[in-house]
Amino acid sequence: MNIHEIARRARVSTATVSRTINRNPTVSPQLAKRVWKAVEELGYFPSNQARALVSGRSRILGLIVSEITNPFFPEIVHVFEEVAVQNNYEILVTSTVHDHERMKNSVRRMLEHRVEGVAVMTFGMEESLLDDLRLRNVPLVFVDVGPQRPRVSNIRIDYLRGIRQAVQHLAALRHERIAFISGPLTIKSAFARKAAFEQVMKEIGLEPDSALMIEGDHTMEGGKVAFGELLARNQRPTAVICSNDMTAIGVMRKSHLEKIAIPEELSVIGFDNIRLTRYMSPPLTSIEMSQSELARIAFRALLEDVQRAIPNPKGSEYVLETNLVLQESTAMNPARNVQRG
Repeated sequence: MNIHEIARRARVSTATVSRTINRNPTVSPQLAKRVWKAVEELGYFPSNQARALVSGRSRILGLIVSEITNPFFPEIVHVFEEVAVQNNYEILVTSTVHDHERMKNSVRRMLEHRVEGVAVMTFGMEESLLDDLRLRNVPLVFVDVGPQRPRVSNIRIDYLRGIRQAVQHLAALRHERIAFISGPLTIKSAFARKAAFEQVMKEIGLEPDSALMIEGDHTMEGGKVAFGELLARNQRPTAVICSNDMTAIGVMRKSHLEKIAIPEELSVIGFDNIRLTRYMSPPLTSIEMSQSELARIAFRALLEDVQRAIPNPKGSEYVLETNLVLQESTAMNPARNVQRG
């Protein structure tokens, strides 16, 4: 089956069939209707690769995430694909699982498919691995680490806003021994969250206590282990802020094993506000970094760069705000409750 058969059935030229399938607006509605009817009757599926060779455009975008099994990422993939389909694009998704070799293979695969742009939602992969994409003038979107270069967009996350709300919320509940469990500090986003926590603690007149800060690994098991280490230290915290929700869930599990009631004896706050937080017992208060909004910004940034004839010399920047979402895992400092009684 080819466009000659379509042209014969629709009684038009092959050029008209080609322009119609490539959605060229110069084709009259009447002719386009005849072409699409013939396409449907003959069950024709146009070759994307052939179309890309003719038009110079594949209408495929790449999306690279860290771990598809991490509950933070499926919604990003879902929304990114949904918006792409609405704009007549397909997406090529790959998960790096924090492995450099897989990242290289992902880049190679995307080049083979002639992607028009790539959204890199990895929170920690090195930019050096993407040289091939940059040298081929492929538009890129990063989170927090995008360099100021043409065809590169950076989505800056306002971590400070949400963490300030979280610390101020705990301070209003009379907490002073507030612990912080970070992610791996080699990851810029994890380091930025820890720095924001230290800044806000100083803003409210509390000196960050190094004994109450510990590095985790952004996993549930890591959160469980990190909280166990905090419990082994001299002063037990009355509240814990975690660098992501998976860590916070690990803290809640360890608290359950140690028979520490949440929120009566310990207040816990996560970061990301993934859907799973609503189903915890109690539901987890978390700092929201909207995955759906992140996906929409990433797609919009790529689309604008693809359509831009002359790229911005220093690339483009977008901002995603964070906000505290109150649920049921925080309460008044139990020590202050005793004093008031």
